[in-house]
Amino acid sequence: MDRKCSSALLTILFVVTIGATSGVTVGPARVAQSDTADTLRARALQLVYEHEHDQAIELLRKAVALAPDDSATHRTLALAIWLKLLFIRGAVTVDHYLGSFSRPRVDLRKPPPELADQFNREVQRAIDLAEKHSAARPRDAQARYELGAAVGLQASYVASIEGRLMAGFRSARRAYAEHERVLELEPARKDAGVTVGTYRYIVSTLSMPMRMMAYVVGFGGGKERGIKMLEETAAAGGEAGTDALFSLVLLYNRERRYDDALRALEELRKLYPRNRLVVLEAGSTALRAGRFDQADKMLTEGLAMLAKATGPRIPAEEALWRYKRGAARVELGRPDAAADLQVAIAPDVQPWIQGRARVERARLALRRGDRAEAAREARQAQALCEQDNDPPGVEAAKKVLRSVDGR
Repeated sequence: MDRKCSSALLTILFVVTIGATSGVTVGPARVAQSDTADTLRARALQLVYEHEHDQAIELLRKAVALAPDDSATHRTLALAIWLKLLFIRGAVTVDHYLGSFSRPRVDLRKPPPELADQFNREVQRAIDLAEKHSAARPRDAQARYELGAAVGLQASYVASIEGRLMAGFRSARRAYAEHERVLELEPARKDAGVTVGTYRYIVSTLSMPMRMMAYVVGFGGGKERGIKMLEETAAAGGEAGTDALFSLVLLYNRERRYDDALRALEELRKLYPRNRLVVLEAGSTALRAGRFDQADKMLTEGLAMLAKATGPRIPAEEALWRYKRGAARVELGRPDAAADLQVAIAPDVQPWIQGRARVERARLALRRGDRAEAAREARQAQALCEQDNDPPGVEAAKKVLRSVDGR
């Protein structure tokens, strides 16, 4: 199977990833005598959206002990573990999934064995319980929803953490089928629209031969229909509505519907005001839209949040913020752009961030009339972006080189 078949798996990572990245300390995860598995699960999900993975995992282990036969609780524990692993790797921004859906920049180093073992144990338990319940009640939409959600989570983990694309593809196909069945059984439900809508959109972006293969194995297509399903789920609110908003941020950016993306991000900021990476995505979206003043203000606000944060950061997080703000300030003609970009080219920063920052330094050199320096920076940028599988960065570097050559 061509690597592009894995794109649907890998892109859906974004659905819940940004929501797990705030780095806020909210105190110990205490459990009251009156707490049930459902209340613990709800509190844990809030902690996940505020990037308190360890506290969320602690609560979810207690929830599992209270309700060992609840598929949703086992699945949510597996979800929290998966998101922690993604955060550690830093694969949590729109940039990771724009430009190259089939090969996003995800570090495939082996995860800590204890976390990998726990994820696999919990997600398999969630699948086993959901299979049992759906077999006993084949027309129970909730049982089928849980089954689709559990195998969909397994698909994303296998593709993103283990790099086993074929295995992930098979699970993704099953997740899609189960959630389509949910919508057949209860058309008014909107929660299954996250999986079905996202996969429909992604299938529509594949080449014709790959699209036909996806149809044959059971996926549906339709870009506009997929986006509409996500919009309806987002409007319905709740846990699935939040996930739909995160997914729409990616799809709107890909479609260059920046106003819509910014509106979705504003809704997420209202829901999670302490989540600084939602601010990063808002600034990044404004930058893509060419709203450089707005981008500079948002990114400056986010950097202030980062400076006060005491929790974990994604790898080279400050460098990423500084590259983004530096790019906005280059467009604004501000001399302090250079200081931001200097931070973003430190040796321990991911190559794609260094590469894109060097593109901006090349543009600064062109503005000074130093064509030789611009060419040096652009060539370094191209090599760095190629190293880290960043096609948009490579193209930006080539564009600068064409400008240097007068083409």
